[in-house]
Parts: sequence; C-alpha cells; structure tokens
Amino acid sequence: MKFGLLFVNTGAFVHPEGVRGLASAAEAAGIESLWTVEHVLVPVGYRSRYPYSKTGRMPGTEDMPIPDPLVWLGFAAAVTTTLKLATGVLILPQRQPAYVAKQFATLDVLSGGRAIAGVGVGWLAEEFASVGVPFEERGARTDESIQALRSLWSPRAEPFRGRYYRWDAVESNPRPVQPGGVPIVVGGHSAPAARRAARLGDGFFPARGTPEELGRLFDIVREECDRIGRDPAEVEFICGGRVRGPEDLEPYVDLGVSRFVASPPAQDVDGLRRGLEQFARDVIERV
Repeated sequence: MKFGLLFVNTGAFVHPEGVRGLASAAEAAGIESLWTVEHVLVPVGYRSRYPYSKTGRMPGTEDMPIPDPLVWLGFAAAVTTTLKLATGVLILPQRQPAYVAKQFATLDVLSGGRAIAGVGVGWLAEEFASVGVPFEERGARTDESIQALRSLWSPRAEPFRGRYYRWDAVESNPRPVQPGGVPIVVGGHSAPAARRAARLGDGFFPARGTPEELGRLFDIVREECDRIGRDPAEVEFICGGRVRGPEDLEPYVDLGVSRFVASPPAQDVDGLRRGLEQFARDVIERV
C-alpha cells in the first residue's frame, strides 16, 4: 500500500516555507505522493453542492487561497526528491488540453518522472459559467481532453480530430520522461467516472466513500474493462479517508486499493511533522 497526502496546496502550505516543511516531513515519514486540489475561481455565494460534504459546502471559506496546482507542484518538485507529484484533481474540461499536456510534460521532466495527472469533470457550475465553459459538456470535454493529452504525448507528431479540439500534426515538447506519458488518474464518485477510468485512465480515484460504495464503483470499472476487452489490473484503485492502524485498511485492501490518500494531520509544520511521524509508526511501518 502506498500513502499520499491530499489538500496539500491549501492552508499553511500555500507559502514557500510551508511547502518546504510539508515536503521534508512527508518524505521523512515515507509518504509516497502529494495531491493538490483546484478551483481557478470560487464564485461568491455559489449554490452548487460540493459532493464530498454533508453541508454541500467546500472546506474552508470562499476566499481561501488555492494556488494553481501545477505551479505549486513545480515548486514542490524543486524541494523534493522522491515524492510523486499529483493533481487530485485538475478540473480538466475548464482547460485547453494543449496547455495541460505541455504543463504536465514539463513537470514530469523537471521532477525526473514523478508527475501524476489526476483529472475530474468538476461540480461547481458557477465556476464553469465564469470561465465560459458549458457545464453540461464537461463529461464529453473531459473524455476528449484525455485523448488529446495522450495524442500530444505520443512519440511522433500526429493530428487530432475531436468535437471540441482539432489540430494538424504538431510537436509538443518536451515530452514526458515516463514511458507512455504521465499516468492519468480519473477522479469522481459516479458510474460515468468509473467507466471513464476503465476506458481512458491509468487509475481511478473516487476520493471518499464507504467500502460498500467504493466496491460498487470498482465493480463498474471491472465490468467496463470486460466490455471493452481491457485487463482491469491496468487500472489502479485509489481512495482516501482516515486510518488509525493497518486494521482500518483491510476493507480497502480487499477491494484492490493500492494507494490511500489522507488529509495532512495538522496545518502547522511542527504539528504536521509530529502527526506524520505518528502515522508512520502506527500505519506505514506496520503495513
């Protein structure tokens, strides 16, 4: 089991000293990956429901700083040596995929092959309206954008013909150093997201859910893989939540989860270090 930290580009970790402290504490504790979140804009008084909270509101306030995830990860790459650097998730349909391909490839090169492209369709309708992208098209745009990323990361220049994006043969360099390009992890908690992961992803990250809920989603991935003739083992299962010891992980291991992502145990660097040291003793070293 690999362990990651989510929400790393929030709170105290939006500042340089916070990133350095987080990075050193995470690497010392045996954390495998850092996962950023994204909102380019947070419309004041938004009415869309945040799907991972009973209140329907995002954690924090509307004016809480959320640095650009890829810029933040570029800084983190310079102050780390082993940590995988992941978006968890990038709201892909809001972004032009040619720029996303270049940004992830650049991060992969500068980090020595440590980038992970976690992508999702988004949930905040008012944000889509603010950036001029139709909310109802987000699923189809995400599918096409993933295909565009893989096309731009292919070994040779090739044309791309889609509904939303089209270009003749183009060069997009540098290309990622990881064979096959940057791994793409599909986020989401719905059946369409599970099927998208089966068709187009290297991993599936439903974030949170009970073992029963996650099991149903993972079954959808396997069923879709069977339908299209893909080996389900090619899709990594990732989830998040809280664990106090290895026994808490057993239901997720039984489901086939190979990476568990948790929130930082504290928002100050000293508290974070103590919390991660405890997590390493109680969980990582005992798994």
